[in-house]
Amino acid sequence: MQKPYVASLSRSQDREGWSVIFRHPVLKDRVTGRPGRRVRRGLGTRDQKRAEELVSQLNTILKEPEFWDGSARLRAESQFDAGIVEIFFDELVPELADYHSIRESVIPLPAMGGEYKRVLLAGTTGSGKTTLVRQLLGTKPSSERFPSTSAGKTTVADLEVVLCPGLFRAVVTFLPREQVRDLVEESMSLAALSAYRNVDQLEQQRLLLNHVNQRFRLSYVLGRGPFSEDEDGGDSSEKLGSNAGLIAQTNEVLTTALEVLPRIATNHAQNLWQELGAKSGDERVVAEIFEENLDFLLREDEEFQNLADSVMEEIEKRFELVPEGDFKKNKQGWPQFWTWETDQRIRFVEVVGRFASNYAGHFGTLLTPIVNGMRVAAPFKPTWAESVPRLVLFDGEGLGHTPELSASIPTSLSRRFDEVDAILIVDNAAQPMQAGPVQLMRSLASSGKTTKLLTCFTHMDLVEGDNLPTLRLQKQHVLASAENALTSVGNQLGPFAERALRQSMERGCFFVGGIKNELDPEETSGRRTIAEMELLLSAVRHMSIEAVSVAAKAVYDRVNLVLAARNAAQKFQEDWLVRLGFESRPGVAKEHWTRVKALSRRLGEGWDDEYGNLRPVADLYRSLQDDIYVFIQSPLKWEGADPSDEEKQGIFDSFARAISSRTLALAGRRIREERRDEWQGAYTKRGPGSTYQRATVIRDEIYERAAPVPDVSPSPDRNAFLHDVITIVEEASKEAGVVLQ
Repeated sequence: MQKPYVASLSRSQDREGWSVIFRHPVLKDRVTGRPGRRVRRGLGTRDQKRAEELVSQLNTILKEPEFWDGSARLRAESQFDAGIVEIFFDELVPELADYHSIRESVIPLPAMGGEYKRVLLAGTTGSGKTTLVRQLLGTKPSSERFPSTSAGKTTVADLEVVLCPGLFRAVVTFLPREQVRDLVEESMSLAALSAYRNVDQLEQQRLLLNHVNQRFRLSYVLGRGPFSEDEDGGDSSEKLGSNAGLIAQTNEVLTTALEVLPRIATNHAQNLWQELGAKSGDERVVAEIFEENLDFLLREDEEFQNLADSVMEEIEKRFELVPEGDFKKNKQGWPQFWTWETDQRIRFVEVVGRFASNYAGHFGTLLTPIVNGMRVAAPFKPTWAESVPRLVLFDGEGLGHTPELSASIPTSLSRRFDEVDAILIVDNAAQPMQAGPVQLMRSLASSGKTTKLLTCFTHMDLVEGDNLPTLRLQKQHVLASAENALTSVGNQLGPFAERALRQSMERGCFFVGGIKNELDPEETSGRRTIAEMELLLSAVRHMSIEAVSVAAKAVYDRVNLVLAARNAAQKFQEDWLVRLGFESRPGVAKEHWTRVKALSRRLGEGWDDEYGNLRPVADLYRSLQDDIYVFIQSPLKWEGADPSDEEKQGIFDSFARAISSRTLALAGRRIREERRDEWQGAYTKRGPGSTYQRATVIRDEIYERAAPVPDVSPSPDRNAFLHDVITIVEEASKEAGVVLQ
């Protein structure tokens, strides 16, 4: 018998308006994968009688399957309230937002090739790249604090700044509501699990307010919580001023959550005990099964969902605190973007800070974790410059401190390579050339983009030692680390990769110190850093890629390309077999099931193609690009006169550039776009053994079909993969003027 679908009224304690809650008979639940997604929407009325009438109309629709198809919308509009029709039908045809296009429509970026130069800053978390952006903007670190910096992971959204005359303008785009809710539910689930493990209340609160991946910090939005070990009692009324009442209400919601979540977790644990028939002393079995099923059980729990509703309402209240500008909302009432312009610099930085700040004094009022991108156009300029430099600066999330040189960089970063004139690797001179910067150099070399590369070593004031008494010796010490990095890349990608990187280091390498403070031209250290910054800007202004004009033409054998594709697929598969737990390798750990599950959710929903350092699209792209670049350096022969090494370098890089964007698109299509249903299916696996089942789906139904290892036995998937690789290389060969035979 089909389960009846019934809508009910709902209203928060501090809200006057009514909402409706129901299970949608067509939309699939994001947890179970079955029809019955939970929906909660505002009815737009404070009148209870009117709200009851609207719910009655919705229940009529829910009782009649003839209305459960998108084609029935027109008939429904003739019988029911327009708002109710919108609530039921809007997600049947989901509204997809292109956030880059939204920002571009409000503040268009200056075109490449003109007077403005686009610079992408990239580096390891804590390397100082955002601090360098501050220097280029000339913002005051003590009073303006824009962009925000800290010792930890601060920049978690794309920041695009156009330095130009005129007004101070901004557009901010936000994460989709469902993605924010998912992050909230993940944090609640972790807090509930910690309560089951009997950790103290402060630790439960920390897990609730700070997502495990450190990107989504609810404490920024909702405050530091009702329980604090600070001597001053945490969020005091004196600190919060006019927002003290709001924080007090929020703390009531959080207190309820921290009281209810342990009870929900305990109830589900007891049910699992009964289901398993386990004995009371078998804690290992309970822990494993409980952890594996907790997230599903919680998200199906109506009390848990009500708590999530309350937390989401507290988040939405923070949008109301923004004193300036205009919000554009989607059909569900969630803000998609915010815009504002003014001629007041101080006010501009103050207001925009709500979307980018990490200042502890403003915790409980910030929207920083909800932002997925910000674009600013303003007459900022360095304090030491005479005029506004014609620059477009791109700053984003720093690379993690992974020890793996084989790790991949995010696809969001790789896509930027073609959109900028210069790629500035910012590295910490006190700990130079760790895995992150080397990964970036390797990626630039294999994609033929080293002519865009510049390097800036920060924290030169911290390079100390009895053997380093002079600035010259300090620079040599830093460059020695770079030398080792270039050699390692050359060993992996071949001599021309190393050669190209050496040329880029010789062409543009800069050393700065003390940039967290305003630079004083009256001091020696300040003059030195200002001089280096001026050289950096000069190098950016003169960045260009000269067209290759060589009489010789490289000729390649596609048989060797097939071997490169096979090697790439094999490396990709081997790495993921270890991560999924099917094989073992010394020094490489199996990924925890919760991370694999979270990755499945993001790819299944189409929100992202990575979770933390789990980046299957980037991994396949890296493997293909690396092996194809090695293939590029070994042509079968040359037609015409033998080229010089300089001419070969130009031909190889031109070919690699033509292949790179196509390879990235191929990896995204085969891993993400064509396998979305399979990722969703992997996520919805539940019950005993679901961890293994999820890993099996990813191995067999996704990776084995997306990047199969070619061998002597042909198959449709293997043939399709090879055909796709050969096609993109053939297209690139025509663009680059080489021959693939």
